[in-house]
Amino acid sequence: MSILFFLVALLFLWQGTYIVLVDWLGIYKCYAFPSPLGVGQKLVELWHRGTLGQIIGNSLLRGLQGYLVAIVIGVLLGVLLYRSKYLQKNLRPLILGVQTLPSVCWVPFSILWFGLSEHAILFVVIMGSSFGIAIGVDQAMQHVAPIHKKVAYTMGANQWQLYTKVIFHAALPEFVMVLKQGWSFAWRSLMAGEVMTTSIGLGQTLVTGRDLADINQVALVMLLIIGIGVCIDQCFFTVVENHLLRTRGLLPEKKRGRVVVYTKRVLRWGYGLVGGFAKSFS
Repeated sequence: MSILFFLVALLFLWQGTYIVLVDWLGIYKCYAFPSPLGVGQKLVELWHRGTLGQIIGNSLLRGLQGYLVAIVIGVLLGVLLYRSKYLQKNLRPLILGVQTLPSVCWVPFSILWFGLSEHAILFVVIMGSSFGIAIGVDQAMQHVAPIHKKVAYTMGANQWQLYTKVIFHAALPEFVMVLKQGWSFAWRSLMAGEVMTTSIGLGQTLVTGRDLADINQVALVMLLIIGIGVCIDQCFFTVVENHLLRTRGLLPEKKRGRVVVYTKRVLRWGYGLVGGFAKSFS
């Protein structure tokens, strides 16, 4: 309830600021300063057109596709950095340098190589997030206490068992943080790719609002981008992260609602399935 009250207070403050600056003082024109009522009207308009779901769905699908590919590339590259001192010394600084590039820098390459297509957007998403995931995975594995590895070797663990049953499990909470950060990179890169192309999505809708001088549509798309990012973080990454921390005694136990109980059961089933596959290959 406190969050809801805070958001409602922000909306009233926003609308009051609009009334003072636009209607009373005339400092800004109505087409240059968005208002909550105007944004709400634009939201209802897009909903009645039937395009709102398509816009959000297309962006989420592209973001998820690019993010999954970035996870595969980032994890593999991160493991290689961890295993090879040569790559750690020579390739890691280069990856760090590439990671500092803004995502929009990859847009000209993507358009020249793939044209104004879906592949161009996916390329920007992958390049914008995979290197950050690689650096994070390498750091997470570096933070595993050496005593854990020594104990595993003493007990006769091979390389596969060392990584799947010791290093992976010890670094799992930090892996989740890395994946959360990777998703934020991917979501931001997706917007950069969609803004420069003509594919239907949140980025293209943002550019359309700019071209039509519709500040309310621009503000609506920005709020949707923020809202979707927050929802994914709170409904997935935060739930998984808190579950892992509680199972390791790093967070106190508390009464869980029905949704959280079902989420915990699904996570246990997923962990058991992954463990079964790892055991069958070991």
